[in-house]
Amino acid sequence: MSFFQDKVVVITGGSDGIGKALISTLIPLGAKVATCGRNHDKIYNLQREYSHVMLHAMACDVSNEIECRRFIESTIDTFGKIDILINNAGISMRALFLDADTDVTRKIMEINFLGAVYCTKYALPSILENGGTVVGVSSTAGYRGLPGRSAYSASKFALQGWLEALRTEMLHSGVNVMWVCPGFTASNIRMAALDNHGKARGESVLNEGSLMTAEECARHILHAIEKRKRTLILTFLGKITVLMNKVAPSLADRLTYKHYYNKQGEFVK
Repeated sequence: MSFFQDKVVVITGGSDGIGKALISTLIPLGAKVATCGRNHDKIYNLQREYSHVMLHAMACDVSNEIECRRFIESTIDTFGKIDILINNAGISMRALFLDADTDVTRKIMEINFLGAVYCTKYALPSILENGGTVVGVSSTAGYRGLPGRSAYSASKFALQGWLEALRTEMLHSGVNVMWVCPGFTASNIRMAALDNHGKARGESVLNEGSLMTAEECARHILHAIEKRKRTLILTFLGKITVLMNKVAPSLADRLTYKHYYNKQGEFVK
């Protein structure tokens, strides 16, 4: 029998990318899934796609605490409990700090960090009762600050620090707290990345076809949940980045600069 059989799994940001891939992987494993997203049309289409199974889906802006509470409470009303919470909802950016409105930082922190805080706050009592798992989908940017992604990096540093503190608080409670760093994954996050004025850029500077698929990423995340791991860093580049930033931070500074800037000193990525 599948580890996820009859477990109630909550996934924020389930209408695209990794979140949607997690849903499509979990449903055949017998999980009961609840998800949310900001886009009403995408949530409606998701409900239609999974009309043959019990998928609890609702529109929710995770930067809004009241909406997060409503989503979590409605999930418990629907399924009676929560076993696993995957804080997946997030947004990226591509703008130098000097050029970016401060509102960009606020918006990204509210979604990437506070969204996880809000949902976990209201789901944790049920997760405690069931000895479940809290997951945060982070990034290597939570270990190494990236130029042009200052607010994104800040949000992921905050997320990982908070999860580490929560993991310690939950150490003898039966609850596992973990964070995963997918690295560059083919998803919608770069298309929705904010520009210097907080508007979606609608473009990606990466070759999406060469990246790990969201489906493969989802399988790795679910395996880590089953094994109750502490952290998961998926790509080789991600592992090297984290290691180098720890043992040779000044060299990591120079290599990171070289990756994001051209020879003329222009920011290109």
